[in-house]
Amino acid sequence: MIKLRPHHLLCILSYVGKGYSESFTANFDVLAERINNGEREIEIVQGPDDICAPRLCDENDITCHCYEERIILRDKIALENLNYNYGDVISLDPNWIKDMRERFHLGENRQACQGCQWYDLCTGIAEHGFKEGKLKDE
Repeated sequence: MIKLRPHHLLCILSYVGKGYSESFTANFDVLAERINNGEREIEIVQGPDDICAPRLCDENDITCHCYEERIILRDKIALENLNYNYGDVISLDPNWIKDMRERFHLGENRQACQGCQWYDLCTGIAEHGFKEGKLKDE
C-alpha cells in the first residue's frame, strides 16, 4: 500500500516529472508508475510519506520541510476539502482520478494549493486536460 499525505493527493493529479530535486522526481516517478500498474490502495498519513520520506525526510527529523507549519496547514486544508481523515484508505481508480481532476480543473478541491510554488505549473497542466500527467486515468 502506498502512503500519501493529504496534499500529495492533489499533487499527483498534475504531476509531470518535475520536483524539488532529481531524487525526489525519480521517486515520484516510481510511485506514479506503481499506481498506473494497478497498486491503487492509498493510506492517508501524517508527516513524511512515500513521496518525500525516502528522498527528503527522516521520519524523526523534525527540522525537515515535511514538518513545516505551511506544509502541515496544506494537509489540514486538503483533509477538510476532500473529506478524508488520517488513516483512511482510498483507491485511486480511474474514476477517482477523473473526478478529482475535473474538480481540480474547476478549482473545487485546490484550496490547499494556494501559495504553492507549483501552482501555476499545475494550473497549466489542468488547463491542457492533464495530457502531460504521469498518472493515467484510463
